[in-house]
Amino acid sequence: MLAAKEHGRRDLAHPLGFALAVALDRLRASDRPLLLVPAPTRASAARRRGGDPVGRASCTATGWLADSHSVAMLRAGRGVRDSVGLSVAQRAANLRGRIDVDPRGLARLRTLPNAEVVLIDDVLTTGATACESVRVLRDVGVAARALVTVCAA
Repeated sequence: MLAAKEHGRRDLAHPLGFALAVALDRLRASDRPLLLVPAPTRASAARRRGGDPVGRASCTATGWLADSHSVAMLRAGRGVRDSVGLSVAQRAANLRGRIDVDPRGLARLRTLPNAEVVLIDDVLTTGATACESVRVLRDVGVAARALVTVCAA
């Protein structure tokens, strides 16, 4: 994940997406459609990385999963700093109120009313991104069924 995230290894989207698909297929509890929602990334980080590696892996995973979709509906707002070096409390404060839902993504979700929503994140360090993302989704009436991360730090 680090190579994809920090060294521009776009070619890793396929193996990461495949691993994600295998994990989701094993964890899948029903035949309901899956809606993969990549955790938000800062726009400046995505530009620096040549895109969003979590979003790429999520989109790639849907190619191997029956009846699944990936919708980038969460956005990191202004004022979100890079979390490297921040404490647990600082990471939570950094994101609090700064993740929002893209209305286009929410509209796409509404076309899949029976879908199980799965939040996808690259690295779980303190859980701040996951917690804030789940809270924001819940506030707009979307229940995340699960969180899947590629690795833990």
